[in-house]
Amino acid sequence: MQRIGIFGGTFDPIHQGHLIMADELRYRLRLERVLFLPAGRPPHKTEQEITTDQHRLEMLESAISDNPAFEVSYVDIRRSGLSYTADSMREHLELFPGAEIAFLMGQDSFRDLPHWHQPGRLVELVRLGVAMRPGVVVDVESILQRVPEVAGRVDFADVPLIQIASSEIRRRVREGMPIRYHVPAPVERYIRENGLYQALPHR
Repeated sequence: MQRIGIFGGTFDPIHQGHLIMADELRYRLRLERVLFLPAGRPPHKTEQEITTDQHRLEMLESAISDNPAFEVSYVDIRRSGLSYTADSMREHLELFPGAEIAFLMGQDSFRDLPHWHQPGRLVELVRLGVAMRPGVVVDVESILQRVPEVAGRVDFADVPLIQIASSEIRRRVREGMPIRYHVPAPVERYIRENGLYQALPHR
């Protein structure tokens, strides 16, 4: 059975923390490959201006081009309307019949799972691979009470603590601060050449 991880996010921009987390979960969960799933219209960011799909895809594709275990999924980008994870996972199961799919997320996202759209349906479709920061405890019992379908459907893995955030990278670009080593070199070059994040409001 093929084991596939799907790592969703806005990736605005993708950074080293994303890549480290994805590769660590790939190794620890014994995944054959990881598909990066850039959100098309994330429902929790409807009030936030998001960089165009084309720019986010260009940065993502350049960031993972040297890793044969990493690929891009265009499912959300190509779908109209809001991007709900449960709908995306159903579509991926149709694309990869017979595969075991894990949706990869950080512990913060796992803590927010009860507030997601149809979280019970999500974990009925796929397993969850949750990246844990060393020393941080998540109240799993509280999540189980609100989303009982989670029972037996989650794999936890400790990953290195990399405190890089896309919002911080956007702020640093806006304020003329260096982002070298925060993002892969091709991503930094793309940001500079296309003048990204220069005129965006702080968010």
